[in-house]
Amino acid sequence: MNQTQTTQKIQITTADPSALGLFGLAMVTLVASSQKLGLTDGVSFVLPWAIFLGGFAQLFAAIQDAKHNNTFGTTAFGAFALFWFGVGTSWLINLGVFGESAAANVDTKQLGVAFIGYLIFSVYMTIGAMETHKVLFIIFVLIDFLFIGLALSSLGVAPEATHMLAAISEFGIAIMSFYGSAASVLNVHFGKPVIPVGKPFGIFK
Repeated sequence: MNQTQTTQKIQITTADPSALGLFGLAMVTLVASSQKLGLTDGVSFVLPWAIFLGGFAQLFAAIQDAKHNNTFGTTAFGAFALFWFGVGTSWLINLGVFGESAAANVDTKQLGVAFIGYLIFSVYMTIGAMETHKVLFIIFVLIDFLFIGLALSSLGVAPEATHMLAAISEFGIAIMSFYGSAASVLNVHFGKPVIPVGKPFGIFK
């Protein structure tokens, strides 16, 4: 007796989460850069944006990108979501939320080492961004400079100059991420490229 097996694939269509992920990145870097640039003081009111926009918004985008089988987007948004959760927790420790003992044992050089790790990650993601579009590539280049500035300032290397490098880079990330988010929303909404993002470099593909 012959049996015929039929395999059916069900495809679930979900919206591209890039617009939300980039908006989350834009908001958190805008608020955080205002503190680094000296326009605002302290990190207490940076924390909500780090947790909800930097963390949860990008984590949601990562999960949705996974449904699109987008390894690059999943990894990028997921890694940066966890970065902001980590940074937010570090600020909470420094503020004494987890007790005076934890705050007293803070060593900012450990943050510097973490920033070096994220710089390594950002560099190879920058190579991947070259084959996505030029706006994303520019965002990643600015992220590279952000982590260079953060790492060096945390390690005490020319702290004023490298802190300012981080501040300017972070503000640039905010502006470019707002642009990228707007393009992701409006180009899909209108069904045509009303906001140009630039073609991939075409070096590796």
